[in-house]
Amino acid sequence: MFRWFTFFLLLAFNALYSQQAVVNNAFEAGEHLRFIVYYSSGIGNVIAGEAELDVKEWQEQNTGDNRSIYHIIGTGKSRSFFDWFFKVRDRFESQIDQETLLPYLFVRRTREGKYVYDDDVFFNREEGVAVSRRAKKPIPEDVHDIISIFYFLRTLSLDDFEADSTYGINFYLDDSLYHSVIKYGGRERLKTRWGRVDCLKFTPKVVAGEVFSNEYPMSLWVTDDDNHLPILAESKVVVGSIKMELIEYSGLKNEAVFLEKKQRRKKE
Repeated sequence: MFRWFTFFLLLAFNALYSQQAVVNNAFEAGEHLRFIVYYSSGIGNVIAGEAELDVKEWQEQNTGDNRSIYHIIGTGKSRSFFDWFFKVRDRFESQIDQETLLPYLFVRRTREGKYVYDDDVFFNREEGVAVSRRAKKPIPEDVHDIISIFYFLRTLSLDDFEADSTYGINFYLDDSLYHSVIKYGGRERLKTRWGRVDCLKFTPKVVAGEVFSNEYPMSLWVTDDDNHLPILAESKVVVGSIKMELIEYSGLKNEAVFLEKKQRRKKE
């Protein structure tokens, strides 16, 4: 579950990457986001699980050059009803440079049904390699993991984007470098639990197969403001569909003026 949740997020934007300093007006330490995940099929709609993202300051300096680091933690779990069918307990972590937003370390602890996968990936920028529990592979200097890329892409300005444009993205996962593209669908106003919110819409390309029935099954909406918060994501899968909705937030870097203040931080 959380693997697909992170794909919803990381495919929100695109850019040409570099190890230069990034102007980050989108987030800061202390930000907390909580999402609910719905599953729809022929038998109806059910709440399948929830996911959370937290940005913290890393207290230890292990980069060798005493650089400041964000410690970002993403967790996903199934609800008790779904545990009987497919229990999910996922945890992803990324330690990223606060100046470049590139990762030093990516940690994965996946528990999905009978599937168990643990990994620790160290990104050695000087040698140009990623070292995991199972492999050591060359990487480009600008490579991201699936957590760091989302936060990096949130910092971008979308003023010059045109509707129906297609952009390429790269990220590193499971000892492989992935390439994909995303279509920008323009601006839309969504009706949400906080009222009507101005959003930017994106549709990422995925690999059709066991999970997805076509190459562009997803739609993702992020707030059209400096925060670039993921508000809603919907995707068709081979059997049914999945919807992810932001239900709680705190610690934003910028005032969320696009929401109705009387209903802020409303919980499920």
